[in-house]
Amino acid sequence: QVQLVESGGGLVQAGGSLRLSCAASGNIFSFNRMGWYRQAPGKQRESVAIITWSGSTNYADSVKGRFAIFRHNTENTVYLQMDSLKPEDTAVYYCGAETQYTLTWWWGQGTQVTVSS
Repeated sequence: QVQLVESGGGLVQAGGSLRLSCAASGNIFSFNRMGWYRQAPGKQRESVAIITWSGSTNYADSVKGRFAIFRHNTENTVYLQMDSLKPEDTAVYYCGAETQYTLTWWWGQGTQVTVSS
């Protein structure tokens, strides 16, 4: 059983910053990949940023240069630093982790990010 707990969402003005945290049960190196996804009202969930076991990262084009995913190994936590936020970044943000052997994705409960114009 994998548990992921997100925190750090909130309301921010356009141009502002937020940092999301995802605390994972167990060692984050036991996962193939971890990532942040988001879902806006009436839209499908989309990938925002991914970090692999080896530390490689991948970003959605819409957030490149503004968002950064990184991890704190000893705390088993993955972060999403979000700068230059735009109203279109408004969504529920979910942390996900893919297990190594079953390739199953596990999800946190989500955290709301609202960017006002």
